[in-house]
Amino acid sequence: MPKEVTKLIHKYLRHDKKFPHVWCPGCGNGIILGALIRAIDDLGLQKDEIVLASGIGCSGRMPVYVDFNTLHTTHGRALTFSTGIKMVNPDLTVIAVMGDGDATAIGGNHFIHAARRNVNLTALVINNQIYGMTGGQHSPATPYDALSTTSHYGHIEQPFPIAELAVTAGACFVARGTVYHVKLLESLIKKAVKKRGFSIVEVMSNCHIQFGRRNQLGGPVEMLKWLRSHAVRVDKAREMSAQDMAGKFTIGVLADREYPSYVEEYERVRKKARDSAHKESP
Repeated sequence: MPKEVTKLIHKYLRHDKKFPHVWCPGCGNGIILGALIRAIDDLGLQKDEIVLASGIGCSGRMPVYVDFNTLHTTHGRALTFSTGIKMVNPDLTVIAVMGDGDATAIGGNHFIHAARRNVNLTALVINNQIYGMTGGQHSPATPYDALSTTSHYGHIEQPFPIAELAVTAGACFVARGTVYHVKLLESLIKKAVKKRGFSIVEVMSNCHIQFGRRNQLGGPVEMLKWLRSHAVRVDKAREMSAQDMAGKFTIGVLADREYPSYVEEYERVRKKARDSAHKESP
Protein backbone atom coordinates (compact mmCIF):
# COMPACT_ATOMS: atom_id res chain seq x y z
CA MET A 1 0.00 0.00 0.00
CA PRO A 2 1.43 3.46 -0.92
CA LYS A 3 2.77 5.46 2.03
CA GLU A 4 0.46 8.38 1.25
CA VAL A 5 -2.60 6.12 1.47
CA THR A 6 -1.37 4.61 4.74
CA LYS A 7 -0.82 8.11 6.12
CA LEU A 8 -4.40 9.15 5.34
CA ILE A 9 -5.83 5.94 6.77
CA HIS A 10 -4.04 6.46 10.09
CA LYS A 11 -4.77 10.20 10.12
CA TYR A 12 -8.49 10.22 9.37
CA LEU A 13 -9.98 6.75 9.92
CA ARG A 14 -10.78 4.84 13.10
CA HIS A 15 -8.78 2.05 11.51
CA ASP A 16 -8.15 0.16 14.74
CA LYS A 17 -11.73 0.28 16.07
CA LYS A 18 -14.44 0.10 13.42
CA PHE A 19 -13.04 -2.07 10.66
CA PRO A 20 -13.67 -4.23 8.70
CA HIS A 21 -16.52 -2.13 7.36
CA VAL A 22 -20.01 -3.42 6.63
CA TRP A 23 -20.26 -2.22 3.02
CA CYS A 24 -20.55 -4.84 0.30
CA PRO A 25 -17.34 -5.60 -1.66
CA GLY A 26 -17.26 -3.23 -4.63
CA CYS A 27 -19.66 -0.69 -3.10
CA GLY A 28 -19.10 2.90 -4.19
CA ASN A 29 -19.33 4.21 -0.63
CA GLY A 30 -15.68 3.37 -0.01
CA ILE A 31 -14.66 5.40 -3.06
CA ILE A 32 -16.68 8.35 -1.79
CA LEU A 33 -15.16 8.08 1.68
CA GLY A 34 -11.68 8.10 0.13
CA ALA A 35 -12.53 11.15 -1.98
CA LEU A 36 -13.91 12.93 1.07
CA ILE A 37 -10.87 12.44 3.29
CA ARG A 38 -8.48 13.37 0.47
CA ALA A 39 -10.49 16.55 -0.15
CA ILE A 40 -10.39 17.43 3.55
CA ASP A 41 -6.67 16.73 3.69
CA ASP A 42 -6.04 18.98 0.67
CA LEU A 43 -8.07 21.76 2.28
CA GLY A 44 -5.92 21.54 5.40
CA LEU A 45 -8.88 21.31 7.77
CA GLN A 46 -8.28 20.07 11.29
CA LYS A 47 -10.27 17.03 12.40
CA ASP A 48 -11.73 18.87 15.39
CA GLU A 49 -13.08 21.55 13.04
CA ILE A 50 -15.25 19.05 11.14
CA VAL A 51 -18.61 17.48 11.90
CA LEU A 52 -19.76 14.59 9.72
CA ALA A 53 -23.43 13.74 10.21
CA SER A 54 -25.51 11.05 8.55
CA GLY A 55 -28.97 9.58 8.53
CA ILE A 56 -29.87 5.91 8.16
CA GLY A 57 -28.84 3.49 5.44
CA CYS A 58 -25.61 2.35 3.81
CA SER A 59 -24.23 5.89 3.80
CA GLY A 60 -25.17 6.23 7.45
CA ARG A 61 -22.18 4.11 8.41
CA MET A 62 -19.68 6.66 7.06
CA PRO A 63 -19.39 8.76 10.25
CA VAL A 64 -18.60 5.58 12.19
CA TYR A 65 -15.37 5.13 10.25
CA VAL A 66 -13.87 8.63 10.42
CA ASP A 67 -12.03 10.33 13.27
CA PHE A 68 -13.97 13.60 13.13
CA ASN A 69 -16.76 14.93 15.29
CA THR A 70 -19.51 12.60 14.12
CA LEU A 71 -23.25 12.16 14.45
CA HIS A 72 -25.32 9.18 13.31
CA THR A 73 -28.87 10.55 13.32
CA THR A 74 -32.33 9.21 12.50
CA HIS A 75 -33.74 8.51 9.05
CA GLY A 76 -34.05 11.64 6.93
CA ARG A 77 -32.89 14.01 9.67
CA ALA A 78 -29.19 14.47 8.89
CA LEU A 79 -29.78 18.01 7.63
CA THR A 80 -31.90 19.04 10.62
CA PHE A 81 -29.23 17.93 13.08
CA SER A 82 -26.54 19.54 10.90
CA THR A 83 -28.48 22.81 10.82
CA GLY A 84 -28.68 22.83 14.62
CA ILE A 85 -24.95 22.20 14.93
CA LYS A 86 -24.14 25.01 12.51
CA MET A 87 -26.44 27.44 14.32
CA VAL A 88 -24.82 26.70 17.68
CA ASN A 89 -21.23 26.78 16.40
CA PRO A 90 -20.95 28.54 13.02
CA ASP A 91 -17.17 28.04 12.95
CA LEU A 92 -17.48 24.28 12.46
CA THR A 93 -17.30 22.75 8.98
CA VAL A 94 -20.48 20.67 8.84
CA ILE A 95 -20.97 17.92 6.26
CA ALA A 96 -24.12 15.79 6.02
CA VAL A 97 -23.90 12.53 4.10
CA MET A 98 -27.13 10.88 2.95
CA GLY A 99 -28.45 8.31 0.53
CA ASP A 100 -30.96 9.15 -2.20
CA GLY A 101 -33.86 7.73 -0.18
CA ASP A 102 -32.67 9.24 3.09
CA ALA A 103 -32.28 12.69 1.53
CA THR A 104 -35.28 12.93 -0.80
CA ALA A 105 -37.97 10.62 0.64
CA ILE A 106 -38.45 10.96 4.40
CA GLY A 107 -35.85 13.74 4.35
CA GLY A 108 -37.16 15.48 1.24
CA ASN A 109 -38.85 18.36 3.05
CA HIS A 110 -35.69 19.08 5.06
CA PHE A 111 -33.62 18.87 1.88
CA ILE A 112 -35.51 21.51 -0.10
CA HIS A 113 -35.81 23.88 2.85
CA ALA A 114 -32.14 23.60 3.80
CA ALA A 115 -31.41 24.61 0.19
CA ARG A 116 -33.97 27.42 0.32
CA ARG A 117 -32.62 28.77 3.60
CA ASN A 118 -29.03 28.56 2.34
CA VAL A 119 -27.75 27.04 5.56
CA ASN A 120 -23.97 27.17 5.52
CA LEU A 121 -23.16 23.45 5.29
CA THR A 122 -22.36 20.77 2.74
CA ALA A 123 -24.63 17.88 1.73
CA LEU A 124 -23.28 14.75 0.06
CA VAL A 125 -26.11 12.74 -1.47
CA ILE A 126 -25.05 9.26 -2.55
CA ASN A 127 -27.44 8.23 -5.30
CA ASN A 128 -27.39 4.48 -5.91
CA GLN A 129 -31.00 4.62 -7.12
CA ILE A 130 -32.40 2.25 -4.49
CA TYR A 131 -32.72 1.50 -0.77
CA GLY A 132 -29.68 -0.75 -0.41
CA MET A 133 -29.46 -1.58 3.29
CA THR A 134 -33.16 -2.15 4.02
CA GLY A 135 -33.98 -4.64 1.29
CA GLY A 136 -33.82 -3.14 -2.19
CA GLN A 137 -37.05 -1.14 -2.25
CA HIS A 138 -37.47 1.58 -4.87
CA SER A 139 -36.51 5.10 -3.83
CA PRO A 140 -37.40 8.55 -5.22
CA ALA A 141 -34.32 8.19 -7.47
CA THR A 142 -35.17 4.76 -8.92
CA PRO A 143 -35.45 5.02 -12.72
CA TYR A 144 -38.73 4.45 -14.51
CA ASP A 145 -39.40 0.76 -15.26
CA ALA A 146 -36.52 -0.42 -13.06
CA LEU A 147 -36.96 -3.50 -10.91
CA SER A 148 -36.81 -3.54 -7.13
CA THR A 149 -38.35 -5.51 -4.29
CA THR A 150 -41.30 -3.10 -4.35
CA SER A 151 -41.56 -2.85 -8.14
CA HIS A 152 -41.46 -6.44 -9.35
CA TYR A 153 -43.04 -5.50 -12.69
CA GLY A 154 -41.20 -2.25 -13.28
CA HIS A 155 -41.17 1.06 -11.42
CA ILE A 156 -44.03 3.30 -12.58
CA GLU A 157 -42.78 6.63 -11.20
CA GLN A 158 -40.31 9.10 -12.68
CA PRO A 159 -37.13 9.64 -10.63
CA PHE A 160 -36.22 12.84 -8.84
CA PRO A 161 -33.38 14.71 -10.61
CA ILE A 162 -31.70 15.40 -7.26
CA ALA A 163 -29.09 17.96 -8.29
CA GLU A 164 -31.56 19.85 -10.48
CA LEU A 165 -34.05 19.84 -7.59
CA ALA A 166 -31.40 21.45 -5.39
CA VAL A 167 -30.76 24.14 -8.01
CA THR A 168 -34.46 24.97 -8.20
CA ALA A 169 -34.80 24.94 -4.39
CA GLY A 170 -32.12 27.63 -4.14
CA ALA A 171 -28.87 25.93 -3.15
CA CYS A 172 -25.95 28.25 -3.86
CA PHE A 173 -23.60 25.47 -5.02
CA VAL A 174 -24.78 22.31 -6.76
CA ALA A 175 -22.63 19.67 -8.41
CA ARG A 176 -22.85 16.08 -9.54
CA GLY A 177 -20.08 13.51 -9.77
CA THR A 178 -19.72 9.74 -9.94
CA VAL A 179 -17.65 7.10 -8.20
CA TYR A 180 -15.94 6.45 -11.54
CA HIS A 181 -14.72 10.03 -12.03
CA VAL A 182 -12.79 10.12 -8.75
CA LYS A 183 -10.54 13.12 -9.37
CA LEU A 184 -13.51 15.21 -10.45
CA LEU A 185 -15.40 14.06 -7.36
CA GLU A 186 -12.57 15.17 -5.05
CA SER A 187 -12.52 18.56 -6.76
CA LEU A 188 -16.29 18.98 -6.43
CA ILE A 189 -16.24 18.07 -2.74
CA LYS A 190 -13.47 20.61 -2.08
CA LYS A 191 -15.42 23.35 -3.88
CA ALA A 192 -18.57 22.45 -1.97
CA VAL A 193 -16.89 22.49 1.44
CA LYS A 194 -15.22 25.84 0.71
CA LYS A 195 -18.45 27.43 -0.50
CA ARG A 196 -20.23 29.81 1.85
CA GLY A 197 -23.87 28.73 1.97
CA PHE A 198 -25.72 25.50 1.25
CA SER A 199 -23.73 23.30 -1.09
CA ILE A 200 -24.61 19.87 -2.40
CA VAL A 201 -22.73 17.22 -4.30
CA GLU A 202 -24.85 14.41 -5.70
CA VAL A 203 -22.68 11.33 -6.23
CA MET A 204 -23.91 8.71 -8.68
CA SER A 205 -22.85 5.39 -7.23
CA ASN A 206 -23.34 1.68 -7.79
CA CYS A 207 -25.38 -0.78 -5.76
CA HIS A 208 -24.64 -3.96 -7.66
CA ILE A 209 -26.24 -6.18 -4.99
CA GLN A 210 -29.71 -4.67 -4.76
CA PHE A 211 -30.01 -2.65 -7.98
CA GLY A 212 -27.51 -4.04 -10.46
CA ARG A 213 -28.35 -7.70 -9.89
CA ARG A 214 -32.10 -7.20 -10.28
CA ASN A 215 -31.73 -5.05 -13.37
CA GLN A 216 -29.06 -7.21 -15.02
CA LEU A 217 -26.45 -4.45 -14.94
CA GLY A 218 -23.66 -6.74 -13.82
CA GLY A 219 -21.22 -6.37 -10.95
CA PRO A 220 -19.33 -3.32 -9.69
CA VAL A 221 -16.94 -3.15 -12.66
CA GLU A 222 -19.79 -3.24 -15.19
CA MET A 223 -21.75 -0.63 -13.25
CA LEU A 224 -18.72 1.66 -13.06
CA LYS A 225 -18.38 1.35 -16.83
CA TRP A 226 -22.06 2.23 -17.14
CA LEU A 227 -21.46 5.40 -15.11
CA ARG A 228 -18.50 6.27 -17.35
CA SER A 229 -20.52 5.87 -20.55
CA HIS A 230 -23.66 7.68 -19.34
CA ALA A 231 -22.06 10.68 -17.61
CA VAL A 232 -21.57 13.84 -19.68
CA ARG A 233 -19.58 16.88 -18.57
CA VAL A 234 -21.74 19.97 -18.16
CA ASP A 235 -19.88 21.97 -20.79
CA LYS A 236 -20.15 19.16 -23.33
CA ALA A 237 -23.85 18.62 -22.57
CA ARG A 238 -24.59 22.20 -23.59
CA GLU A 239 -23.48 21.34 -27.12
CA MET A 240 -25.55 18.14 -27.33
CA SER A 241 -29.14 17.76 -28.48
CA ALA A 242 -31.90 16.44 -26.24
CA GLN A 243 -31.88 13.29 -28.34
CA ASP A 244 -28.15 12.76 -27.77
CA MET A 245 -28.60 13.34 -24.01
CA ALA A 246 -31.47 10.86 -23.69
CA GLY A 247 -30.67 8.38 -20.93
CA LYS A 248 -27.57 10.28 -19.85
CA PHE A 249 -26.86 12.68 -16.99
CA THR A 250 -24.58 15.67 -16.49
CA ILE A 251 -21.58 15.82 -14.17
CA GLY A 252 -19.70 18.87 -12.96
CA VAL A 253 -20.90 22.14 -11.43
CA LEU A 254 -24.58 22.83 -12.12
CA ALA A 255 -24.88 26.03 -10.06
CA ASP A 256 -22.47 28.37 -8.31
CA ARG A 257 -24.02 31.59 -7.03
CA GLU A 258 -23.89 33.94 -4.06
CA TYR A 259 -26.69 34.37 -1.52
CA PRO A 260 -26.61 35.57 2.08
CA SER A 261 -26.21 32.49 4.29
CA TYR A 262 -28.89 31.66 6.83
CA VAL A 263 -26.47 31.64 9.76
CA GLU A 264 -25.16 35.11 8.90
CA GLU A 265 -28.68 36.47 8.42
CA TYR A 266 -29.78 34.96 11.72
CA GLU A 267 -26.87 36.61 13.54
CA ARG A 268 -27.79 39.92 11.92
CA VAL A 269 -31.37 39.62 13.24
CA ARG A 270 -30.10 38.67 16.70
CA LYS A 271 -27.87 41.76 16.76
CA LYS A 272 -30.81 43.97 15.77
CA ALA A 273 -32.90 42.45 18.54
CA ARG A 274 -30.15 43.00 21.13
CA ASP A 275 -29.58 46.58 19.99
CA SER A 276 -33.30 47.27 20.14
CA ALA A 277 -33.56 45.79 23.64
CA HIS A 278 -30.70 47.99 24.87
CA LYS A 279 -32.32 51.13 23.47
CA GLU A 280 -35.66 50.34 25.10
CA SER A 281 -34.21 49.47 28.52
CA PRO A 282 -34.38 52.33 31.08
